[in-house]
Amino acid sequence: MTLSERNIFFKIGIFFCAIVILLIFVASFLTMPVYSAGYSMIEENTRRPDYVFQHITSWFTVNNYYSVHAALSLAALFSLAGMILILIYFERTPTPEILYISLFTISFSFEAFRLFVPLQLIFNFPSVYIGIPSRILFFARFFGLFSLFTAGLCAARMNVQKSRNAVFIIFAAAFAITLGVPIDTHFWDTGFNLIKGYSSMFRMIELAVFITTILSFLIAAKIRGSKEYIHVSAGVLFALTGRSILLGSDNLIGVIPGILLLSFGTWYLCSKVHKIYLWL
Repeated sequence: MTLSERNIFFKIGIFFCAIVILLIFVASFLTMPVYSAGYSMIEENTRRPDYVFQHITSWFTVNNYYSVHAALSLAALFSLAGMILILIYFERTPTPEILYISLFTISFSFEAFRLFVPLQLIFNFPSVYIGIPSRILFFARFFGLFSLFTAGLCAARMNVQKSRNAVFIIFAAAFAITLGVPIDTHFWDTGFNLIKGYSSMFRMIELAVFITTILSFLIAAKIRGSKEYIHVSAGVLFALTGRSILLGSDNLIGVIPGILLLSFGTWYLCSKVHKIYLWL
């Protein structure tokens, strides 16, 4: 992918994220009243999200659907702001890793699909129809996670320089995981995620990708003799920790540290990657 083609992709990503935020804004007028008026109806089929941070906070907090709405809205805003900053700082900088980091950033805009749960309560369409957006959301999350992992492999000078092939492999891997996952369209957690089968297995996959992504940037620091990649790995640690907290949050305690860690970590790793390639 040439530099001009990559910049066109960044601009398309910015436009897409802006459209998603507009749709969330419109949907908010419909969904916000449901959180109070339809609260008991939502509660009938829910459980707390299956995340480590959520398990800890659930001991002394209750869920709040306004916080869930804020979490997914902030995730979409993060995508837009992140893509704008990536375009500004990397428009003239040929950086192989930034394409995959941008895919990770864009993936958060798909959190808007969680709004199909309260919308289903408003329009009363068959619950089976929310299975499709749930799979799209599940795919986007793994696609974004694998994209950041690929950025680490690229930094370590693995054979992922042909970006089109690498993106296709990421797409195929995320699609394969998503396609066969059993999803219960009648039950959801308090974060507006449909209940998926084998949830513990997918947590292990996320943890494995989390660790190997950090290790790949540490390996890049050794192979390329650049200490900046150690700082990049720290940024990845912050970003993925924030991601886990934000996506599993159903209360204000999770939303604030989640978006702060995600934003700071992504900014930090991008700034260090930019510094590495700035004078090349």
